[in-house]
Amino acid sequence: MISTYSYRNFIIKTMETKRKILIIDDEPDILEFLSYNFRKKGFKVIIANNGFEGLQKARLEKPEIIISDILMPQMDGIEMCKSIRKDKELIDIPFIFLTAVNDDYKVLYAMTSGADQLASKPIRFEYLLNMVNNLLVEAKY
Repeated sequence: MISTYSYRNFIIKTMETKRKILIIDDEPDILEFLSYNFRKKGFKVIIANNGFEGLQKARLEKPEIIISDILMPQMDGIEMCKSIRKDKELIDIPFIFLTAVNDDYKVLYAMTSGADQLASKPIRFEYLLNMVNNLLVEAKY
């Protein structure tokens, strides 16, 4: 459980510095929707169109949190998440899968790859923002 004091300090810090978020999805509409809304909330947004590009940008940019689709070309989100969890510089970055996959076995497999949370598309932005903020607080305290 996160204390109110810790959460309040996190919000104040977030307001003082832009938090870096990496969003990976092969659907341009999803990238645009999430980028717009996270920027509006004060995040510095980095985007990628597939897992391979996402992994490269994660290594280059060192985001504070990653949101990724599961099914993408070149490298899917599961393989990217596994690669991130093997990288000593990226291993502790909170990771959220945001996906339209509704196959229970695929979802279970995705969660065993090292993701911290999974959310289903379509999603209300406020719910995703709350998930992101909670993971960032947990990562810092």
